[in-house]
Amino acid sequence: MADDLAPIVQLLQATLDPRQHKQAEAALRQEEKKPGYSLQLLHITANSSYPYNTRLSSALYFKNFIKWNWTDEDGNYKLQEKDVVTIKQELISLMISMPPGIQTQLGEAVSVIADSDFWQRWDTLVDDLVSRLSPDNIVVNVGVLQVAHSIFKRWRPLFRSDELFTEILHVLDRFGKPYLALFESLDTYIEQSRNDKEKITQAFSQLNLMIKLFYDLSCQDLPAIFEDHLGPISSLLLKYLTYDNPLLHTSDDSESGPLEFVKAGIFEALVSTCKFIGSSWNLLTTIGEDTKYDILVNRALQFLTSVARLPEHSNAFKNETTLSQVTEKVILPNVSLRESDIEMFEDEPIEFIRRDLEGGDSETRRRAATDFLRQLLENFEASVTNIVIRYSDHYLAEYSKSPSDQWKSKDTAIYLFSAIAAKGVATTTHGVTTTNPLVSITDFLQKNLASDLVATTGIHPLLKVDAIKFLYSFRSIITKEQWQEILPLLVQHLGSSVYVVYTYAAVALERVLCLTDNRGQPIISASEIIPLAAQLLEHLFQLIEKDPSPPKIQENEFLMRCIMRVLIVIKDGVVPIVDPILQHLIKITGIISTNPSNPRFYYFHFEALGALIRFGAPAQPSKFETALYTPLVNVLQSDVQEFIPYVFQLLAALLEAQPSNTLPGNYQNLLAPILMPTMWETRGNIPALVRLLSAMLPRGAEAIVKGNQIEPILGIFQKLASSKLNESYGFDLLENVILTFPPTILEKYFPTIIQILLTRLQKAKTENFALRFVRFYHFISALDDQGYGCDFFIRVTENIQASVFTPIYLNIILPESRKLARPIDRKAALISFTKTLANSESFANRYKKGWAFTCEGLLNLVSQPPLPAAKDDIIKENDVEDMSFGAGYTQLNTVKKAPNDPWPQVGPNLGTWVGSYLKEADKKHGGRISSFAQERLSPEAKAGLASYLSG
Repeated sequence: MADDLAPIVQLLQATLDPRQHKQAEAALRQEEKKPGYSLQLLHITANSSYPYNTRLSSALYFKNFIKWNWTDEDGNYKLQEKDVVTIKQELISLMISMPPGIQTQLGEAVSVIADSDFWQRWDTLVDDLVSRLSPDNIVVNVGVLQVAHSIFKRWRPLFRSDELFTEILHVLDRFGKPYLALFESLDTYIEQSRNDKEKITQAFSQLNLMIKLFYDLSCQDLPAIFEDHLGPISSLLLKYLTYDNPLLHTSDDSESGPLEFVKAGIFEALVSTCKFIGSSWNLLTTIGEDTKYDILVNRALQFLTSVARLPEHSNAFKNETTLSQVTEKVILPNVSLRESDIEMFEDEPIEFIRRDLEGGDSETRRRAATDFLRQLLENFEASVTNIVIRYSDHYLAEYSKSPSDQWKSKDTAIYLFSAIAAKGVATTTHGVTTTNPLVSITDFLQKNLASDLVATTGIHPLLKVDAIKFLYSFRSIITKEQWQEILPLLVQHLGSSVYVVYTYAAVALERVLCLTDNRGQPIISASEIIPLAAQLLEHLFQLIEKDPSPPKIQENEFLMRCIMRVLIVIKDGVVPIVDPILQHLIKITGIISTNPSNPRFYYFHFEALGALIRFGAPAQPSKFETALYTPLVNVLQSDVQEFIPYVFQLLAALLEAQPSNTLPGNYQNLLAPILMPTMWETRGNIPALVRLLSAMLPRGAEAIVKGNQIEPILGIFQKLASSKLNESYGFDLLENVILTFPPTILEKYFPTIIQILLTRLQKAKTENFALRFVRFYHFISALDDQGYGCDFFIRVTENIQASVFTPIYLNIILPESRKLARPIDRKAALISFTKTLANSESFANRYKKGWAFTCEGLLNLVSQPPLPAAKDDIIKENDVEDMSFGAGYTQLNTVKKAPNDPWPQVGPNLGTWVGSYLKEADKKHGGRISSFAQERLSPEAKAGLASYLSG
């Protein structure tokens, strides 16, 4: 066995060496195609004779292999059945016996398998877990409970359903009683081990998981078994909420320990009930300021927020005296700046900003105290507003007495005011849109913050940040006229030497450039930014490039986002200043491609490049291709997986900016490599490759025919059309092929194309596939002037199987046409039906009832014409909060291609076109359409069609 594993062990060890990493990964990708690869990884992980890092690497590759190869999109196993059975038999016991790092990777693999198989295809899992629990083996228990938590926590965010409750009941029937027994035995074990640091620390690791599982098991509804034992459970929760033991204290004031995690978990898991309010209050008014208590304070405040949200308990806070005490003893201590906040501001500025802006402060005292305060404000608006304003004014007065010494007081005052001034949820685009009617945003800004924005000295930088953040938060409330005055101040603050100040200035500037008034017009127009753009962009680039090492240059995504936004706003105003911007972006591309580490940064970076291409390349396409082609292709040649989908999109946009209808030499050299099957194996490449290939087709048609490359392209279509995930991209590619090549070239391939589509319809039809098939039919039918048309489609289909067209048309095409939602799809269907009525010999002579059904379908569509697409003047970037490392596909909106319209001559008024086309066709065919209408249509349909023929 060891000899069989040796080659994979060597490759795993090579992946740990940066010099060999890519080659080793490529070799492992070949190994994973061989039978038994997953079991080999498990055996390497289990073998303690190998170095720990090798085993950890093996566990990581096993997890990723399972993630992508456990089942296909239909839920069928991709591995051999014997491997599936063996993995399920061995994985739990192996994970439990592993060190923590390896255990984490294997636990994630268990979660992936459970997502697919639990519980119906892995109904022995819970019994297996329960059989390993023991009243005195804490190490094994922790491993078992970690597996259980990794599976059961999936229930927390799910909506209620019969299927979900069936799964939960399956678990509770097997796990409920052993869980309660284990809780009791653990309590006894803790009492017996209170003087043994090692044992009690291990016991609290198990207790932490027990609390998490209590939350998992009761997150949807309190189980009957817990209701029956609510007294003992509540006693245990209360006991450990107030429990203390010096052996569990941490020596580091910034590090949360077992006590804090357990108590925080209890608050998170509690069903809101008054009996815990006193414990929460006592804890919050006595606990220290050390960072290690933050998670505990956070959970206690979340608990009180939940209590205040319930009408039956909210009255506990109604009295104004109580509200004052809550504000003074709970809110104020937890919203005031601490030394740890200032240290982060100075030593870890980017983390300070992310925590503040991206919800990373969800675990902080400030955020939890603010949520509690806003819940109280929602319940008792006037009282809470008066109390908080009183404290805010007090702190502002303290600051005015000694600004240099009392600057923290002003920070607290600003924070308090902002907390009660905002109502509802702030949006990414507009910030706060609803405010407390009892306070004035503009008055507070003018009296207390304007001077801080103007001052060049004597103001603590955190107060500068507070003022800029206020602008950022309330940007939609501030008037357009005020923004005209504020904008130069924001630009000025980009020149600050303080990292957080200039970054916040970039954040606020970027967001205000997105703002529009109620007529959809930008608050800050392009004409106001264009004169500043060259200097503004150069300064932002200098800030990014201050430290040219790959990790540092891509550290601050907020600066790159601002660059992107400026380029979007100034549009073709970039043309006179394009050269230095192009060079900066090319330089940054080269640096970050050596070690991509911040997906947010490089997403905004490529959106910025996309904006530059979109607005700059049409005026000077040769310059752009010369400058960008080689750097972008270098990314492909270096196999920078994270960047490849972006690069294909940018190459497509570069090509589309070329006025010439011929394929440049650079792109001709690219054609053969992108047709290689291996290029299409990475899922994230597919949408971008289809976009690029579709751009190359019309320009390279002659070369493609000469190079016999139509069949490989159609082979790609076949591969995509067979996949539910990629079927839409397959249709996109096929339609572009048909637009490029005439029927004389493609006709011999059509029987195979239609056969592929009919097979999918019969054996694996999805709602999306049916709609795309219908759209494809209309696409062919509407292209009769190019040699296609519905008669062409009928002939090909009937040659495959006689009489098959009738059920397809009646059961799929006609009913599904009503469901087409995209304007271009509805337009295609409308043109298709019109031309069928006007020109089809098959419908004229063979499908007489079908002619009537088609007319009814046309009248339905024309009565609900598609809305014209709105102009894309304001480009919104993607939400990157959920973006992660990897080679997934993210569309670049700055180079997003508008849907292709093969029928621009039809014009926007489709009803007028239908009438005109049918009248002309009626004359051409000697009144045939009018005659068919009288013979074949119902009175209602006759009247409907007559209105177009006579109009």
